[in-house]
Amino acid sequence: MQRKVIAGVIVAAVAMCLLAAALYGRRGADYYGRDAGAGAVGVIRVDGLMAGGVDAGGLFTPVAGAESIMEQLRRAAEDSSIKAVVLRLNTPGGTTAAAQEIALEIDRLRRAGKKVVASMGDVAASGGYWIASCCDMIVASPGTITGSIGVIIETQDLQGLYEKLGIGPRVFKSGPHKDMGSPARDVTAREEAIFQGMVDEIYEQFIRTVAEGRNMELEQVRELADGRVFTGSQALANGLVDRLGNFYDAVQEAAELAGIKGEPAIMELAPRRPWWEALGRVRLELPALYPAAWLVYSPPAP
Repeated sequence: MQRKVIAGVIVAAVAMCLLAAALYGRRGADYYGRDAGAGAVGVIRVDGLMAGGVDAGGLFTPVAGAESIMEQLRRAAEDSSIKAVVLRLNTPGGTTAAAQEIALEIDRLRRAGKKVVASMGDVAASGGYWIASCCDMIVASPGTITGSIGVIIETQDLQGLYEKLGIGPRVFKSGPHKDMGSPARDVTAREEAIFQGMVDEIYEQFIRTVAEGRNMELEQVRELADGRVFTGSQALANGLVDRLGNFYDAVQEAAELAGIKGEPAIMELAPRRPWWEALGRVRLELPALYPAAWLVYSPPAP
């Protein structure tokens, strides 16, 4: 009986992997390379938690890899038929470095003469708002969850649990702070100061990015940057987005900014991958119990 259960779990896991790979692998440039006529609007999708590396599917949480997104932004910059780009955002945020890498490529794309419009879906918060603020225009739905301008580093104290389980970690380290944030010991006062200093520095970077991108005063941004989330309607009232609308409204805005006449061609810029390559990008790990440190992150809306 036990063997049957194990076999069933294995079969189910394989089936879920194949399904995830099939769905993930279907993403691709259906229109890429076709005659764009007077010009095309490229679409780059940022789905899931942003992190370094390439895009990865998952049974629980997809990862929007900064390297994959940057590659698509560069492709748009080099393709003369693409006059504008819509950045479709469905992300609760991610690591600071990933947001900064993507933001830098957005700036370069704009300097190359291409217009960039952010289209917010369900959630475009924290690191998602970081990259949106670097675009020429932001379009959100009234019920989009956005904002969450802030930084968080979170640790867990599992000493009581370890004691109950009879676990006694032994640590050999090169310096007093090498294991700072470990769930197996208390955070010292000095380490609290180190963590808070990191949070404060990244927070100031975030504030300056939003102020520059949205043409706002630093203090004006700071009043809104207490970590709270906004609906799309609230964000519009506070100057954090430019208009309300859906994905196709964002495409039309991008076309108008780029001077495209008539109905624009739409190019999905994500590369199409065969199912076996997509399967290799599926991650099977369980979701983390808590967000790792160094995140610019906001939990998805319930």
